[in-house]
Amino acid sequence: MLSPLKFLIAYFLWLQPAAPVQPASPAEPLQLFLTGDSADVEARTQPGLLLAGGSTDVTAAMRWMIDRSGGGDVVVIRSSGADGYNQYLYELGSINSVETILINSREKAYLPLVADKIRKAEMLFIAGGDQWNYVNYWKNSPVEDAINYLINTKKVPVGGTSAGCAILGEYYFSAQYNTIQSAEALESPYHISNSIGRSDFLTANFLQATITDSHYSQRNRQGRHFSWLARLLVEEPIQLAKGIGVDEKTAVAIDEKGIATVFGTNEAWFVWNLPGKPVVCEPGEALQWTGKNKPIQVYVIKGAEHGNGRFNLTNWKERQGGTLRRYSIKNGKLE
Repeated sequence: MLSPLKFLIAYFLWLQPAAPVQPASPAEPLQLFLTGDSADVEARTQPGLLLAGGSTDVTAAMRWMIDRSGGGDVVVIRSSGADGYNQYLYELGSINSVETILINSREKAYLPLVADKIRKAEMLFIAGGDQWNYVNYWKNSPVEDAINYLINTKKVPVGGTSAGCAILGEYYFSAQYNTIQSAEALESPYHISNSIGRSDFLTANFLQATITDSHYSQRNRQGRHFSWLARLLVEEPIQLAKGIGVDEKTAVAIDEKGIATVFGTNEAWFVWNLPGKPVVCEPGEALQWTGKNKPIQVYVIKGAEHGNGRFNLTNWKERQGGTLRRYSIKNGKLE
């Protein structure tokens, strides 16, 4: 039997929060792919965010990021693939280097070298892949801290395509239980595959209370996107839920003032709600989001080679160069 003193010590230790457990060493070596000069340089950068919709990259939008890098070092992070971006980005502008880091395990996300290389970057690009891997491997790790440092402290351009775009908002579709199609999400907004992460990963200015999606029109993702906004209005302490959907071969560039411009050949959709909540948004029921006026507001801007339109993400009111549309959802059907 423990003495009273030993009992008190054991009880006190039991009350203390457990220290985070750092994963063991990776089972396989870290893969790095370098193009250009290995010496670290410092450059004067401008902040910026790039949301790319996937498929073919938009060269003018990538140059927009490179211009903001000040000619420094570009880092690409991903959890699959190899050095597909290296030569492409290196030849787009005058930069010191492009280095791709394959962070395909949680163990690698804890390697000091990985966070150090990210923090030294003058531009960061998150490649496409599986966003659940990004969440599973990188969230609550030094990689997450390093990305947020680049966005909010060092203020360098940061962007992502497809899955890399999906994780940049305050809210995000995690794909933890695979993907989901629009028809299924509207018919059952609380389907297990309709998994939403919230306020626990990346913190990008101008993307607060915002959830992004990519491959937008090509994969008819409007319905599932609207279902996420409906759920956020019901579940979160917000009055305005916001979304940005980006088509393939299209990219949304957001400058340091929160002004979004659309590059590429297809469209970007800026989505928000009129005051009020969905009529029916609960487990086991089809989504119902109707009203006197169609409650889902959408401003669609078609891209152009060197950028088109203007959408102010600081207030979601000032906009030009696009078309306003309105939608409602009745018995799980988009109208």
